[in-house]
Amino acid sequence: MNIRERTEALEYQILSPYACKSSESTRQRPDSLCPFRTAYQRDRDRILHSKAFRRLKHKTQVYIVSGDHYRTRMTHSLEVSQISRTIARGLQLNEDLTEAIALGHDVGHTPFGHAGEEVVARLVGHFSHNEQSLRVVDYLEKGGHGLNLTVDVRDGILHHSGPELPRTLEGKIVRTADRIAYLCHDYDDSLRSGMLSAGDLPAVVRQNLGTDTGKMITGMVSDMIISSEATGDILCSPAIKETMRVFREFMFERIYHSQALGNERRQAGFVIEQLYQYYMKNFSELPEEFLQRETHWGRQTTVVDYVAGLTDSYAVQLFRDIFMPPVGIMVNK
Repeated sequence: MNIRERTEALEYQILSPYACKSSESTRQRPDSLCPFRTAYQRDRDRILHSKAFRRLKHKTQVYIVSGDHYRTRMTHSLEVSQISRTIARGLQLNEDLTEAIALGHDVGHTPFGHAGEEVVARLVGHFSHNEQSLRVVDYLEKGGHGLNLTVDVRDGILHHSGPELPRTLEGKIVRTADRIAYLCHDYDDSLRSGMLSAGDLPAVVRQNLGTDTGKMITGMVSDMIISSEATGDILCSPAIKETMRVFREFMFERIYHSQALGNERRQAGFVIEQLYQYYMKNFSELPEEFLQRETHWGRQTTVVDYVAGLTDSYAVQLFRDIFMPPVGIMVNK
């Protein structure tokens, strides 16, 4: 028995009957087995080492113009992973599966967060970052071959948002942990930016969760574990579920759709739209690896893949290189 087989056997001994077991996982395509890592551990590693995950360190969470301590898509994904693992461990579910889903759930996000996502959706008719995340891991990574992830990880990535729920309890954990993370950490960043103070929170949020970010997360995580234990599902208590709803509405009104960040959103949207229109007209200027995809995916999808994959900083650099004239250059005649 090798190390992987030993770990797989151990899962049946220590995990809940409701937990996904690594040895039962399947992939899109046949793949060799690792003697050391389970299938979900390999998925985690494949995502962690992917180019798409590395780009998340330069993609906006909420604040486009930010300092050293504001969240990025990468730190958000790491925070979702930590919260998910804590919940999974408390419920004796598969931590490796939750970690892989959490690390991969946002790899399809556009530059400039949801502001960029909304612009791409308007330009092409339909675009969702969860669907693009699945497209990234299925087709775009590894030179177009994809990461060949397990069905359970792919399902969790696709359904971490949107109308359909994940089919696994581990996927459901990530779906709620994502909300816990962005509510609490975006609130924390808003305190740092001066856009909010603790007293601005709705009374029900302050009463049920407090105003300290760490304690807020602990409260929601504890509620999920207690409410879900022995139910065969992932639940929050009615009180915490309602509190999270009020919290989310508050954050959308005061931060996500705020007038204070309106100019940043407009600027970001303008950059995305101009780059999309430019490459639709000047397709041949895309990198060679994208030019080769036109035959299979078509021009529009290929341009969307390229623009959506850009980091904030590189999108701005491209915009400057394409549309901004050089200044300060003295020419002697």
